[in-house]
Amino acid sequence: MDTDEKITIIEGPPPTFEAISDGWALGLNEGPYLAEVALTRLRTFNGPSLVERCYRAWHKNQNIQLEYRSQDGLEETAPIVAARSLETVDGQILLLWVCLPGGEVELELGYDDASDDADDDDDLGLDEI
Repeated sequence: MDTDEKITIIEGPPPTFEAISDGWALGLNEGPYLAEVALTRLRTFNGPSLVERCYRAWHKNQNIQLEYRSQDGLEETAPIVAARSLETVDGQILLLWVCLPGGEVELELGYDDASDDADDDDDLGLDEI
């Protein structure tokens, strides 16, 4: 595999993958195998050139892979299906949408209890008995 056919995470923690619900990104999941499209955000020094590398590969009808180490230290790859670079006050961020085999995207569910009131029945519209 040429270096133009992959983007490798050299250092830092393994990437986190977020499940997506954007309509346009869900259309990227079309293919012969079942996979989930997930988004990862990576800090970089050369975001626009990495996005250009993806565009060149796609223009040649080639795949481009994200290569990274998983939590257990094993080398993993995931096909990149979309890419975007952002400039922030903290530096450049590379947004990559990748296809992961079904079941590898972890959902993080949370509950934010904004009220500290002891009587939550009033909030639900319930009458006192």
